[in-house]
Amino acid sequence: MLALRLPPEIEERLTVLAQKTGRTKTFYATQAVITHLEDLEDYYAAESAYCEFVASGEKAIPWSQIKDAISD
Repeated sequence: MLALRLPPEIEERLTVLAQKTGRTKTFYATQAVITHLEDLEDYYAAESAYCEFVASGEKAIPWSQIKDAISD
């Protein structure tokens, strides 16, 4: 179970949407979390990988070299 406190203007928009569509506010809140959770997970995984790369001191390979290598 999760309880959210939304700013009044956001809750009002959610209420209006739910009324217009015949769905519940919970339905739309759940859809919003599902939609954005994967993006957030990907962001933090990429951030972590980048920080590990920077900390390793390893040199980056320029895109032009990679492009040339794969086109050969």
